[in-house]
Amino acid sequence: MFKKLINILMILAVFTSFANAQKPIHIDEATFKKEVFDYENAKEWKYLGDKPAIVDFYADWCGPCKRIAPIMVELAKEYDGKIVIYKVNTDNNRNLAAAFGIQSIPSILFIPMQGKPTMGQGAYPKETFEKAIKEILKVEK
Repeated sequence: MFKKLINILMILAVFTSFANAQKPIHIDEATFKKEVFDYENAKEWKYLGDKPAIVDFYADWCGPCKRIAPIMVELAKEYDGKIVIYKVNTDNNRNLAAAFGIQSIPSILFIPMQGKPTMGQGAYPKETFEKAIKEILKVEK
């Protein structure tokens, strides 16, 4: 019985990690400073991640943000293991939004492994995101 329970728990752990890996990751200010960039203490840009990333600055009430949400889910699945997609709710993380000068949403931060990030604004079609992933993040499908 104990072995069956262990097997079930292992299967659940694998399933949970697989399911979570294929979705954008909702992060707050503290997590952003640990995993992306510590904007309060760093003097110049230094990305802390191990894969190129996209940060979607959004709000729950924002219509254009809602339109790109399914695109972000698709991209997270299609580029799983190659890039990380983060989502930051600007209403809940005002200091973080202010640090990046977010004045309109959606605002999208494209973070390559080398060099500085690029900020874009607006509800892009999927093709535009794919082009940015290839050209800015230097990642192919």
